[in-house]
Formats: sequence, structure tokens, C-alpha cells
Amino acid sequence: MYEEYEDPDDERPSKSQLKRDMAALQALGIELLSLPEKRVAALNLPEALMDALAEARRIKGAHEGKRRQLQLIGKLMRNVDPEPIREAVAEFKLGRAQDSLQLHQAERWRVRLVEEDPALQSYIETFPDTDVQQLRSLIRAARKDRAQAPEQRNGRAWRELFQMIKAQVLAEARASGAQVDEDADEEDNEDDRDD
Repeated sequence: MYEEYEDPDDERPSKSQLKRDMAALQALGIELLSLPEKRVAALNLPEALMDALAEARRIKGAHEGKRRQLQLIGKLMRNVDPEPIREAVAEFKLGRAQDSLQLHQAERWRVRLVEEDPALQSYIETFPDTDVQQLRSLIRAARKDRAQAPEQRNGRAWRELFQMIKAQVLAEARASGAQVDEDADEEDNEDDRDD
């Protein structure tokens, strides 16, 4: 009867909390599997954990062996600092989300350029380094291609137009990302001078 009494001053985590922590580590291990192998290697994880991750990647399907392997990964995760892993997973997810947004932006530009004449001027203002002659040629070819019957379309111009727009969008994103980094560095330097 007295054995079940829990001391409120006891600092140890409850059994339920320990189970939640272990489940969280196992879930982090599953997310770790979604990272490319190069990113996982850069985390300098223990060899036993790296071997367990490699084995989990090798196991196909959702059967008992895979479940046990994921439990092993969760158990091995108890011996490492999870914060760098969480940061790497979050950074990877953010990068994928940004890539996806840029591809959606390129797709929206392609549709607008083919369907709306005024979109060309807006595009040129947004991306001043564009080869306007090539862009107009691709737009004309894409419009001509879309006007044909579906079985006669080859879509080459449609694809080339997307590739050109995607390259511009990605270059602009890299340039603005570099500009943001330079601005942050300048602010840090100004803070250092103020000290």
C-alpha cells in the first residue's frame, strides 16, 4: 500500500515521462532516416547508431523487423545529444520547403507568362537579367504548343520555359539569401564597433 505512494519532492521523472522521452527519441531516429546519408555522416554519430541506421534503410516494407530496428535506433539515440540531430532535421525540412516554394513560384510564373500578355513586363521587372529574346521565343512556342490537340503536343517549349524560369527564380533566391547574410554580417560588425 505504501509502495505506490509518490513523493512530491522526488525530482526523478515519472515512468510515463520516460516513455514519452523514449518515443520522442525513436521518432527523431525515424526522421534521421529521412536525411540524405551525407548529412547523417556530417553529424559524427556513434558507429553503432550509424550501423543501425544503415540496417534500417536496407529493410524494406513495414514488418516486425523494421519495427524492432526502429526501436533499436531509439535505444541508441539515448546515448547521443539529440539537439544537433533535431537542428539538422529541421534545417533539411526547411530547405525542402523552400525548394518546393521556389518550384511553385516558377510554375505560377510559367502559367502567367503563357496565359497573360502583361505578365511578360512584370517578369522582366522582377528578373532584370533575363534573356528577353529567348523568353519571348519560348512563350510563343509554348502558346503554339498548347493550342494544338493534346495528342499532337510535345511540350518541349513548355518544359524549356519552366527550366528557364526555375533557373531565374533559384538564382534570385540565392542572391537574396546571400544579401541577407551580408546584411547580417554588416549588422554584426556595426555591433562590434559600438562595443
